[in-house]
Amino acid sequence: MLAAQGLDRLLDRPAVKADVLEMVRRMSVLQIDTIHVVERSPYLVLWSRLGDYRPEWLDELLVEGALFEYWAHAACFLPIEDYPLYRRLMLDAIQNRERPVKWAVEWSQEHPGVMERIRRHLRENGEVRSVEFENKDRPSGGWWNWKEEKNALEALLLTGEVMIARRQNFQRVYVLRERILPGWEDATIPSTDELQRVLTLRTVKALGIAFPTWVPDYFRQPKKEVPRRLEALAGEGLLLRVEVEGFEGIAYVHPDRYQLLEEAASGIRGPMLTKLLSPFDPLVWDRQRARELFDFDYTIECYTPAAKRRYGYFSLPILRGGRLIGRLDPKAHRAQGVFEIKALQLEPGVPVSEELVADLAAVLRRLAAWHGTPDLVVRQSNPPELAVRLGIALGA
Repeated sequence: MLAAQGLDRLLDRPAVKADVLEMVRRMSVLQIDTIHVVERSPYLVLWSRLGDYRPEWLDELLVEGALFEYWAHAACFLPIEDYPLYRRLMLDAIQNRERPVKWAVEWSQEHPGVMERIRRHLRENGEVRSVEFENKDRPSGGWWNWKEEKNALEALLLTGEVMIARRQNFQRVYVLRERILPGWEDATIPSTDELQRVLTLRTVKALGIAFPTWVPDYFRQPKKEVPRRLEALAGEGLLLRVEVEGFEGIAYVHPDRYQLLEEAASGIRGPMLTKLLSPFDPLVWDRQRARELFDFDYTIECYTPAAKRRYGYFSLPILRGGRLIGRLDPKAHRAQGVFEIKALQLEPGVPVSEELVADLAAVLRRLAAWHGTPDLVVRQSNPPELAVRLGIALGA
């Protein structure tokens, strides 16, 4: 799974922009999140795989039309060649009134005047950010306390009339679809059955190896038909059935990942690196899979009241030697050039060895340098000796 996800080794050369696009294609989806205590999640997911690349490459690929934004696992950057798949997803969601498109359809029907005004504004002005509209008489705050123009733009995005041309200060810039995909025809899209087959194959390929219960979450597919579809694809030779020591039942491997499977099974390819992961990394976003595979109980706590948090606002899982060994709560103080580790906690039974301290120090130095915050501070840890030894290793 680590090899399939691009997490088992670093590139043997400096990363280039084409590597960013290839990595998005490898994962099939790159989840978007706006939290900015360290670099935003999509950029951090790529850093875990590519090392010290330039974050603006992801922005440029969106501007160039190599990527687009839509709802997959959640709001995601997606390869533009996959747009026909997501257009089918849109049309099915519109017809079946599925979330989140259900809201967009209903809101559009309830506010036809606003929708037409925003369409006209886009035709006349080419592009728009929601911040450009006045926010009259609306109290600030709240996750979904949007003004009507923002609601209209999001409804048009979810139903396919508009797309995201670029981001400005990470705010979406909306344009009509024909400006990005001129001449688009819905006649080119796959059937619903073919869509679900492709998403199932993509999931198994992206995960490297997958049990039936691990498959639906990746693209938020309906759970009921997944086991039958996996067996049908295996029967056609499009997936391989395998048994895994220590697990019950049949798992599936995509033929394109079979060489990785053989290398891992024979010991040629092993997980040797230490990585820090975004909370929205595909390796850990399925909490059930993280528990079953890594015995790691992980919940992001940014949505939890501060008094009830155990590990911190935006704790990053620590991947080392094929195990999730702990988590740390970071904050990049960019103006001061300081990268702060508020807390670092190891899983029970993980020993504080010289090798562990050296590995953590090295990956923290790389992450801090990439953020432009080279001064590292470790406030506390569990066990307490780890913070002391890390401080010595970091020269703090």
